Order: sequence, then structure tokens, then C-alpha cells
Amino acid sequence: MGETLSKIAHQLKAANKKVQLIYAFNGTGKTRLSREFKDHLLAEEIDNEDEDNAQASELSRKSIIYYNAFTEDLFFWDNDLDGDEDRKLKIHPNAFTRWVLEEQGQSGTIINHFQRLTNSNVEPVFGADFSDVRFVLRGDEQRVPIKISKGEESNLIWCVFYSFLELIVEELSNPIDERSTSDFNNLRYVFIDDPVSSLDDNHLIELAVDLAKLIKSRTAGLSFIITTHSPLFYNVLSNELNNKLAKNPSAVPIDWIYKPGEAQKFRLDKKIDGDFVLTELGGRTPFSYHLLLLSEIREAIRDNQIKKYHFNFLRNILEKTATFLGHDKWENLLPRAADGNSDPFANRILNLSSHSAHAGEETGEVEAHDKEELEKLVNFLSSEYGFWSQEIPND
Repeated sequence: MGETLSKIAHQLKAANKKVQLIYAFNGTGKTRLSREFKDHLLAEEIDNEDEDNAQASELSRKSIIYYNAFTEDLFFWDNDLDGDEDRKLKIHPNAFTRWVLEEQGQSGTIINHFQRLTNSNVEPVFGADFSDVRFVLRGDEQRVPIKISKGEESNLIWCVFYSFLELIVEELSNPIDERSTSDFNNLRYVFIDDPVSSLDDNHLIELAVDLAKLIKSRTAGLSFIITTHSPLFYNVLSNELNNKLAKNPSAVPIDWIYKPGEAQKFRLDKKIDGDFVLTELGGRTPFSYHLLLLSEIREAIRDNQIKKYHFNFLRNILEKTATFLGHDKWENLLPRAADGNSDPFANRILNLSSHSAHAGEETGEVEAHDKEELEKLVNFLSSEYGFWSQEIPND
């Protein structure tokens, strides 16, 4: 049976795990889940608030920090439409940005993270009061501010958050009486939703390895929930979280800082009726994106809910399979016509249905004949190339 996001948020909160890793397609509800989780904690904070707590700082009252689409909304562009010269990314001030930038002076660390993850010649330049950041090209003697890409912007925002998280982890690794601030003594959760999906594969792997190392190293008392739509990011994190970490590997007995049992992995799916299913993914087996797509197509066939994007799913599977098998064209995997060439009709419907001109067409109705052809293609692909038939959960 499906659940509401509110119930799933409660389930995640009740789990006694150091880290919970969740895969979900874009549009499933990952960002809304992060908000539901935050709202659960906020309600708890209000119920438990006393007079002393009400007088505490904004940071010290927080039991969660999160990175999601709302985090990116703290940053917005001033494009200098009148002068068309002084372009800058404005920073909406809050307790977190003030602490990491003004109080802790981490702008240099943020810049280093940004340039390491992008390998670009773009240099961020924070304003004196940290209310904005301009971007210039290294080597430009005129220092003319430029507007960076959306991907680079998301990267910078992640680097601000990650620098903030590193500082928190460092603080919480110390005994309470040795911490430089008590602002994070009540912090219990970190919710990270799809960090920097615009990175290339090499830098996405680097980010995943760094994040896993931070989670496993010195985060006593913190629980992490991480959601992503990237199979690569999910798999790298999953692999890293499957490895133990010892305080001193040569010690006898070994003092384990982290063990794989402290991590739990899931897939989040949205059902036709609007409810959600959170399925645990166990073992050390890598997450297979193509098998998930195939399962999605089979479920759509079973429920007679085939949409145009399911043809796109099948083409994606064919492309990945062709690459794995060493074919130069995915069309080589299609069933053969009488003359020995690829079935022209199968080729036609895959091309037409997976390249709609407008996003709204992706959910449009599919003709009955095309539905039949899709089912034939799925059955052919499964039998011809030995794809495992993943069990489809009952409603």
C-alpha cells in the first residue's frame, strides 16, 4: 500500500540510522519530502519549546539543516539591467550564511571547493559585507563581472552549504565543553536533496566520495538523509557507505568509527493515485538504473498507463545495452524484419515517441497500436538479451 510523504518522513525520522540514501526519479517528490521532514521536526521543536529555548539563538534552536531547491532560492541575480556591467549574485542573509561567511570567514574555503569541483577559470569574489558575490575570469586585468551558468551557480551554492557542514562536523566532533560554540548542540539531522547534479561524472564521483568520507568520519550524533535522481551519485555513495572506517586500523581491538549497518538504502516511487512507496534496497548489489526503467515500463503496461515518456525509457535502455555489448548503434538490438534489417516500425515509434517537441507531449495519450508494439519490444528485449524480470510490487 502507498503512503503519504508525511508518513514516509515520519518513518525516516523514526529509523535509528546514521545515513539513509534514497533514489527517486525527478518529479517524484524528493524536495517535498525534505520539507515534510523539516515540518515534522519543526512541530516537535514548537511542542518542546520552553522559555529558555525561546531566548536562544536562531541556530541553536535548529535540529535540522538541509540543502534543496529552497536553499538555492537564497541566492538570486542582480543583472544590472541599466548599466549591463555590474552583474552579481545576491545572497539573502540568514543565520546560516551569516555564520559561515561573516563569523567563520569561510569564503576562501568556498572558493577552493568551487574551483576544485569545476576546474574552471572563474573566480568568485565575495563582497565586503558578504551580501553578494561577483564572478570574474582569472587573468582578466579589468576584473569585469560575468554571469556564470546555472550549473556553476548551483555548484557555488553547494560549496557554501558543504563548507558550512564541514565546520559543523568539526565542532560536533569535540566534547561539548570544548566546542567554540553551542549553536549546534541541538542539531540532529542533515537532509541533502540532489547536490549539484550538473557536475560531470568525474566531479560528481569526487563530490560523492568527499561527502561519504565526511559522513563516516566524525559526525557523532548526526543523522543524514540524502536523496538523488543520479544513478552514478547513488551508486558511488552506496559503495562508499558499504565500507567500514576504523579510528586506527592497526589497533587491537579495532575501534570502528563507522560500520555499513549504519546505512540504509531506499527507492522512492510515486503511485498513480498520488501516494508514495518507499522500498528498501538491501545488499551490496549496485543499483541498476536500466532495470529500474524496465520495471517502470512493465508496470505501466500492466496498469495500462503507458505514456510517451515510457518509449524514451526504452530507448535509454537500448542505448545503454548497445554500449555494453559493443554495438555502434542501438538500432542493432531491435528485432529483424524479413530482409534482415532492423524492424523499421519499431525504429520509427521509438524515434517519434522519444523526441517530442514540447514537454507536455511526454504525458500525452499513446495509440493502442503503439502500446502493443511497446509491449512486444519489451518482451523481445527481455528474452533476447536475458534481462532479469524485476518483481513488480502489488498495489
